[in-house]
Amino acid sequence: MTAITVAPNDLPLACFYRWERERANQVYLCQPMGGGVVQNITWAEAADQVRRIAAWLLAQGWPSGSRVAIVGKNSAHWLLADLAINMAGHVSVPIYPTFNAGALDYILQHSAAQAAFIGKMDDTSSLQGCMVSGLPVVTLPLAPSLQALQWNDLLASNAPLQGEPCPPADALATIMYTSGTTGRPKGVMHSFGALAWSVSSATERVHMRGSDRLISYLPLAHVAERILVEQAGLRFGLQVFFAESLDTFIADMQRARPTVFFSVPRLWVKFQQGVHTKLPEHKLQKLLRIPLLGTLVRRKILKGLGLDQCRLAAGGAAPMPAEVLRWYRALGLDLIEVYGMTEMCAASHSTLPGGQETGSVGLPFAGFECRIDPVNGEILVRADCLTSGYYLQPELTAELKAADGWMRTGDRGEIKAAGSLHITGRVKDIFKSSKGKYVAPAPIEELLCRHPDIEACCVSGANFAQPFALLLLSAAAMARDATGRAELQQSLQAHLQSVNALLDAHEKLDFVTVVADAWTPENGLVTPTLKVKRPKIEEVYGPHCADWQALRQPIVWAESV
Repeated sequence: MTAITVAPNDLPLACFYRWERERANQVYLCQPMGGGVVQNITWAEAADQVRRIAAWLLAQGWPSGSRVAIVGKNSAHWLLADLAINMAGHVSVPIYPTFNAGALDYILQHSAAQAAFIGKMDDTSSLQGCMVSGLPVVTLPLAPSLQALQWNDLLASNAPLQGEPCPPADALATIMYTSGTTGRPKGVMHSFGALAWSVSSATERVHMRGSDRLISYLPLAHVAERILVEQAGLRFGLQVFFAESLDTFIADMQRARPTVFFSVPRLWVKFQQGVHTKLPEHKLQKLLRIPLLGTLVRRKILKGLGLDQCRLAAGGAAPMPAEVLRWYRALGLDLIEVYGMTEMCAASHSTLPGGQETGSVGLPFAGFECRIDPVNGEILVRADCLTSGYYLQPELTAELKAADGWMRTGDRGEIKAAGSLHITGRVKDIFKSSKGKYVAPAPIEELLCRHPDIEACCVSGANFAQPFALLLLSAAAMARDATGRAELQQSLQAHLQSVNALLDAHEKLDFVTVVADAWTPENGLVTPTLKVKRPKIEEVYGPHCADWQALRQPIVWAESV
């Protein structure tokens, strides 16, 4: 096993100071401001702003290590606020902007946040408790209009902090609250050393260059974006672009033309479905088989997605359908799969760049150990970047980590040939049918999501004779006319038969229900990275499942619930 060490000059702030000196006039952050205007911020300009805000934070007189929250969508100033918090010797608490008021207020109170930076937000209703609590609030550029301190005013009224303050590796850097898939958000603590160690470990396999470009659009409150965009960006001095909105996303991608790109499976599927709306799959495959024309088609598709300069792409945060991996690789995009979680400071495994592996999340990163619990098949990992625990929740920390340093992931898996890890589902997701048979939903969901019109799904059926599935179709599929809907009905029914043919008798799906409502972070049915929240979906749709079963139809089209 390769040993990973973190030198003092690899810590995040030390890297920031290095680029402030060595790349002062090079552009670090590219922030769209609306109306086609893009603000380019150099390393020197970024450092000046960070130093001024850090000076203001220090002037508040809070104890070292105080918690300061950041609430908002991704922006250049989100990163600058995070750096300023750490430069002032405090601990950043990023919060998803899609959290409702209850979750946001809980995190602010649980972390005892001394202040909150507010950034871009589509809906400010969740901020009401924060605004009336007396908590100091600072609005970042592009934030909604609020009665609060303004970032630019603080820049004007504070001189830059001098020197190069750099907390030690074992100092707490951040508390990342989970997205609450299985209950209340938990505060995952990570040190500066853990952040740096994670970057060093991952980039032993996924090499980064100083000339690489990144685009930030997945929530910066999520560990994957935090490590890839913020921490790797700091380590290697990368240029970071930001997306303006969903409506401008493709234009933002084409502007950034990232060389390294990470996305979650549901978005990879959306990109693929977008291509299929313009070029049906059977026509695409026919064109790709023509030597010269196929090359031109591949280039055109990747250029249209803004991925024509991408030398390495990754999918993670949920299982990647094997067919999706193969589809992108056939276009010439080197798409790998990664596995990780907040508690391990991002990723512990990935498939190999340039490989063609599917059905596996690959080999451990440098410095990681992995084994399978012989009792319940749970994946256990050990490394130097694991969380020190859940903030103020020692009982949950004790459940997470064993005395010998191995951490329970909550995922079930198998280690197969040459050490590759295969995920077989969540330990707690396995349910028992009324026949007393156990069903693991994840492998069935992977089979279902091979249908080109299925965007997401959830297999359920505890205490039913047979399992069933809830399907979310693409917007294009749902918008089809009567003829198209009839064809889709036949296609889904044939797909259900083909999936059931691959399953054991007790796993065969009794029916599938096509839901009418979107699953979004705003309605709480998926996490901010679009991972299905199984308990919430079962809570919302559970009361209707017996009625759907009673219809005795293989494909059920549901009304809004």
